[in-house]
Amino acid sequence: MTERQRVALVFGGASSEHAVSCLTAASVASAIDQEKYEVVGVGITPSGRWVRFDHDAMTSLALDGKNLPAVGEDAPDAVLLKSSGGAQIATRADRALDELGEIDVAFALLHGPFGEDGTIQGLFEMNGIPYVGSGVLASAVGMDKNYMKLVLSAAGVSVGPFVTIPPREWAKDRNACLESVNALTFPVFVKPCRGGSSLGITKVADPADLPKAIEFAQKYDPKVIIEQGLVDARELECGVLETPDGPRASVVAEIRVHSNDGVYDFATKYLPGDQVDIDVPAELPQDVTERVQALSIKVFDTLGCEGLARVDFFLTGENHLVCNEINTMPGFTATSMYPQLWSASGVNYPELIDTLIQQAIGRRPGLR
Repeated sequence: MTERQRVALVFGGASSEHAVSCLTAASVASAIDQEKYEVVGVGITPSGRWVRFDHDAMTSLALDGKNLPAVGEDAPDAVLLKSSGGAQIATRADRALDELGEIDVAFALLHGPFGEDGTIQGLFEMNGIPYVGSGVLASAVGMDKNYMKLVLSAAGVSVGPFVTIPPREWAKDRNACLESVNALTFPVFVKPCRGGSSLGITKVADPADLPKAIEFAQKYDPKVIIEQGLVDARELECGVLETPDGPRASVVAEIRVHSNDGVYDFATKYLPGDQVDIDVPAELPQDVTERVQALSIKVFDTLGCEGLARVDFFLTGENHLVCNEINTMPGFTATSMYPQLWSASGVNYPELIDTLIQQAIGRRPGLR
């Protein structure tokens, strides 16, 4: 039997998307080929501590009713060490290091700040660790909706009208910030600029409700983005997967939300209930499907993404496509949208995990 490649599954994190990351880790750990890969679990607590997780502990992370899983503080410390050939992971017990071993590749199943925004990618680069997903710049730009939209707009991709409110401007002159939103047509969507999993989002139809919505979004990110709502637009999503022949686009899906406010928020995505229908594939004319797929690859390439991404669009009544956002580390449980898109495209969940890991191992860290 050939020696197994050692994969560090890094999950949890000090962001509001901690629980989603835990669910993702449990799903990947359950599906990964253990004859091919030796899995090393590294949980990051909400306080930022790195701790060791064995395989069974990872797979036990689950949603219990409406109770979300979390990485506890009682596990032993995980320690990352730079080595001549890359990096090692060890467990610290009291003052001694144990279970020291080389890491072949890291799979950071982290969502949101400090995981999807280029920070941990920079850590991997500095330690010479191959890793799944986009690099520092693509991760940072993809995470910040303001800069993402500026870059895509410069490349000729339609992104829709928006206003960004930096924390310094809000502190200096709230009235000027609120007046800047008058350039948009209501309803608008107020969002954390560097958030994900639809946390902190408010749909605002009355300008008088803007201050409260902005302050709510600032609980997740001091920088806020306000996007003009597109009335009666269809919400479409497409996955992109890097292959040896270049990026490939999946089938296209449509999300139809039935919640009272029509917002595809955290509860609608992750908590039990019948608030949304997801059509995979979406019922679209072939030419529209092909346009979404081609534009998804263009977005992926424009930002310099690697590995994987999910690109979200709005389709207006005039069949005009507006790019809403890109996720460089989309939700990755077996039932998340990204794996569903690839399952419908002929790539099952274990195969998808294997493809991403092998693609990462074949890509050297550093400038490329």
